Formats: sequence, C-alpha cells, structure tokens
Amino acid sequence: MSANIPELNDSNWETFVEKNKKPVFIMFYSETCPHCRTMMPYFEQYAEEYGERVVFGLLNTDNSVWIREKYGVFSTPTFKYFCGGKPVGDIVGAVYPALLKRMIEDMIKNGSVCALKSTEIDYEITGYA
Repeated sequence: MSANIPELNDSNWETFVEKNKKPVFIMFYSETCPHCRTMMPYFEQYAEEYGERVVFGLLNTDNSVWIREKYGVFSTPTFKYFCGGKPVGDIVGAVYPALLKRMIEDMIKNGSVCALKSTEIDYEITGYA
C-alpha cells in the first residue's frame, strides 16, 4: 500500500515485529477499507517523522489471517504498538491524526516500561477442557 513502509506477512512477521529491538508500530489494513486509505497519509507522515526511533510496518489482514487472529484485529484500520515484541497499545478506526501521533509519542516515552511489566500471552491456553 505504501512504497516507503515495509509490507509484512506470515513469513517476515516474527523477525520484523516480535524479535525487533526497536519499538514497532503496525497498521493493520485491508484493500477494501476506505478508512485505511484516509489514514495512510498520516501513517506515512509519522513513519517519516519518527522513523529513527520507531519501526513502521503494514499488514494486510486479508493476506495474513493467522496474525490478524493472534492479535485480535477485528476491524481495519487497527494500529498496534509493539515493544520488546509484545503488543503494548492499540487504537482502532479512522481516528484524529493527533491521537495517532500522541500514541506514538507516548509509546516512545513509556512503551518499554509497559513491555517489561507485561506477561507473555500463552496461545496454547483455551477455555475448553
């Protein structure tokens, strides 16, 4: 969708997001989402502005169903912030660009502390006996 921001998929997700030493900000989108097209210029602008401190990436939810389900993405656009490979914040929908920018700035400041206090998600646990 954007020439400057890497497109992620099932094969590069783990290396790009979960094992990245830098904070990572992902926009989950779909090709048919009009709100995604509305938000893309702002996402690109913030990638350029904060690109030295935060890694930005895109994930098409239609092509990576497993990742979409793993991280509970039910609608697009969804923006998720990862620190230490853990999701530490998200925002859903065509939000005011200032909210998106504020989230990035807050996560740059506090995301690593949040990640350290988070517990790993055990995806093998189910509610069924």
